[in-house]
Amino acid sequence: MEIKKDFSNKLLKRRELAVILEKDSNPGYEHVKKEVAQKFKADENLVVVKKVVSGFGNNEFKIDVFIYGDEESMKKIEPKKKEKKKEGK
Repeated sequence: MEIKKDFSNKLLKRRELAVILEKDSNPGYEHVKKEVAQKFKADENLVVVKKVVSGFGNNEFKIDVFIYGDEESMKKIEPKKKEKKKEGK
């Protein structure tokens, strides 16, 4: 894992990272989340993976990750998931 950008955003109480990960196949958000939490010694629940991008046939994946300082600031900033509508009524 190679770190391209490491920025500490004090206003939003988070650490913004841009890393490059070399894998044979797409690592997926959950795998990236675990690796980043392990490498930076952070709580896995406070790690948010924004995007995992690669070119066709390329083994390098460009990943944007946020590591929040506490759960309260994460809940204020991160968008909430929409609930599915119930069928029937």
